[in-house]
Amino acid sequence: MQQLTIFMDIESSRSYVDELYSSDTAKVVEALITLKNSVIGSNRQKTSVIEQGIVPRLLQLMSDDTLDPNIRLEATITIGSLAKGTTDNVASLVEQGTATSLVELLKSVPIGTKLAEAGLCALRSVFQHQPAPISSLPADMRLLSRLTQIAREGSPTARSCVVRILSIWCGGPLEQEALCAAGACTAVAALISTGRGSGPPVQRAQPALDLLAAMCFENANVAQVALNTRHGDKTIPELLTYLVSRDKPLPVAMGAARCLTFIHRAGALPADDNRVVFGALPCLARLCTKEMPEDIRSAAAETLAYLAEVDTSLQRLAAISNHLMSSLADIVNCPSAAAKQGAFRCFASLGANDEDIRKRIIETHGLMVHIVNGMNNPEAGVRLAAVRCLHSLSRSVQQLRTTFQVISDHAVWRPLMQLLNDSPDAELLTVGSSTLCNLLLEFSPAKEPMLDQGAVEMLCNLTKRPEAALRLNGIWALMNMAFQAEQKVKQRILNCLGTEQMFRLLGDSDTRVIMKTLGLLRNLLSTRQHIDAIMGEYSSQVMQAVIVVLEGSYPAEVKEQALCILGNIGDGEKAKDMIMANEDVLRKLVDYLAHPESKLQEAALFVCGNLSRRGEAGFAARQARLAELGVLRALKLLRASQSAAHLHDRVKTALAQFNEFT
Repeated sequence: MQQLTIFMDIESSRSYVDELYSSDTAKVVEALITLKNSVIGSNRQKTSVIEQGIVPRLLQLMSDDTLDPNIRLEATITIGSLAKGTTDNVASLVEQGTATSLVELLKSVPIGTKLAEAGLCALRSVFQHQPAPISSLPADMRLLSRLTQIAREGSPTARSCVVRILSIWCGGPLEQEALCAAGACTAVAALISTGRGSGPPVQRAQPALDLLAAMCFENANVAQVALNTRHGDKTIPELLTYLVSRDKPLPVAMGAARCLTFIHRAGALPADDNRVVFGALPCLARLCTKEMPEDIRSAAAETLAYLAEVDTSLQRLAAISNHLMSSLADIVNCPSAAAKQGAFRCFASLGANDEDIRKRIIETHGLMVHIVNGMNNPEAGVRLAAVRCLHSLSRSVQQLRTTFQVISDHAVWRPLMQLLNDSPDAELLTVGSSTLCNLLLEFSPAKEPMLDQGAVEMLCNLTKRPEAALRLNGIWALMNMAFQAEQKVKQRILNCLGTEQMFRLLGDSDTRVIMKTLGLLRNLLSTRQHIDAIMGEYSSQVMQAVIVVLEGSYPAEVKEQALCILGNIGDGEKAKDMIMANEDVLRKLVDYLAHPESKLQEAALFVCGNLSRRGEAGFAARQARLAELGVLRALKLLRASQSAAHLHDRVKTALAQFNEFT
């Protein structure tokens, strides 16, 4: 038995399409109704209508304010139905100007009419397909004020459509500020307050919560306005606190907790505010538990990660809330990428600062296996979240020395190195290289195998990147790698990095990069045998680098590092002669013994002590030369100085080396 419909196929009923162009109003209305009924629920029919080029005529009928209102309404409803089709359908509609035409319609059509509501429904359908045509909705204050008026006064459907459209449209500071100026916070307050009355609070409050979250995200000004906006006798945060309670539908509670989180992170609510501590945080912890749907759990974990990301007190409180650790461990097992990503990010936030929390996370059963699997996940977001989690756990020296040794058993460095060698994006490369800095400390069990996987070459390449954070991570990790390393490792670093690149790094615009470069040099020039070997090959370059810093306009902590390098060189058996042969450096040493910065005086004392140490070959000649250039006199002045009283013992020790000259 063949199924019959009013309009089985556009191709077999061309007469109806032709009548869309009729001058007879009744025929046009009838054709539109037939067309509308044919496309409802059928993506095949929607595609056929679009491919036959009927959309421009529908837009014309919708936009012409001289036509019968029924024609305009039916045309708009039909466009809305087409916008519920496939992604390709919507893309075609957008290409033909549908979104712009709908926005123009909403600028002029009277608020509260069926046509306005149909236009809003159609525009919402268009915006809900990615990518949304954001540019079709300008930041025009008259238009936005009109839309926020609909959000306050329109029908439930119209209000829901407006806030959904605006929540998608609100993607940055410009849109956030424009909506705030247009009174959107007042409209949102009215909408979320409906959740306190009778009726379905999900339909009433949830779209408004999404809009409020989008407006407040990382925007201090809008968050402050939201903090002070009232509906009746309640502020927005008070309304949100009511909505996070256990008796509210899960999506509403989740949305309200998310808004409180964003308002807090934007600086409007302090971390110890009751609405954060007793509202958002326990709600999010509860929504992470096993009893909740997976989508709610993943969203809650992601939001909780953001809430606790920077505040230690919130991290500690979250860690003991509602068995959160076991809940997150269970979320990692969920099949969806969003759930795994949320759980890893939450673990990363919880372990950001507290040693005990890190220990508990590391000891969570099976977590390291999940981190390894996460770094191998096909989803980029999961890989990044897993690396963030590993980075957070690796920040503790205590855990690296003790419980973190378990990492060696799971070889987490292997997928990490694979990720970093696979040309990842800048964000993953930044977090991954930060993790590498920690794993390359001298006591880490992962250090040797990572060297075998090409860590030196990869890190040297990072120092050449345009991003300061990557240059910093690269040189920092090399510095850690060189600490107490074997001579062959140090030689490999020097050969790969090259002295030219080292000089470029010493001239970097980021002082932290300069500091770590000097730290690398200091670590390379440690252990007498290594010092003499390296200076035997690179003496002129190293001395030039030190002189550049000592004579340049660098901060005191940078100059201190350069002096410490000289001190290390002065500890070598043969290398100290290279300092003694450089009169400019020796005169600088005298200057720094008299420097007003005590840290530079102390560093200069360190150099003098190593150069003048008694009992070593040639010490008498070195002492005589130092005395001749004024070092002995500077030490005596330093001993007499009241401002250097805290250095008394060090000065006394240094002078004792010169007893033949005192």
